[in-house]
Amino acid sequence: MKFDHFKFLVDSVLQPDELGAVKQKYKEIRVDALNPLVLAYIGDAYFNLYVRGRLLAHEQNKVQVLHSFGAQIVSASWQSVAYHGIEELLTEEEKAVFRRGRNAKSHVPKSATVAEYRASTGFESLLGALYLEEKYERLQELVEKSFSIISQAMMNKTKVK
Repeated sequence: MKFDHFKFLVDSVLQPDELGAVKQKYKEIRVDALNPLVLAYIGDAYFNLYVRGRLLAHEQNKVQVLHSFGAQIVSASWQSVAYHGIEELLTEEEKAVFRRGRNAKSHVPKSATVAEYRASTGFESLLGALYLEEKYERLQELVEKSFSIISQAMMNKTKVK
């Protein structure tokens, strides 16, 4: 990030309103007008927190183990698997949000294929949109199903044949 942009953001976030609270630039969030990468940013944070919470049911002492396993689950490769597993459950509106995220211009990391990364960005965009639209019941349904799909796929991959 360029220093000028960072300074602008810090200066705008740290401005008090007339009551001394943190001043807000936007009063509402129009999800349909947001950059899909912003939706993915929110969706990634939500899914990461969800996965960390689920892992606490299995490990509560070893932070490095939690971090490493959690990072693997929320990786682009596994999110792509999750998306393909829930795709048939999605409404046309949800699929449209996914496509916006999938088609967003971004840099693909070396840890995933282009297809996996694009699918994971679309998946995260969908989760971010549901969160920002406050569709919490639907969001919970999809992340629980996604976690189950990823868990099952990981178990199948690690089974000795």
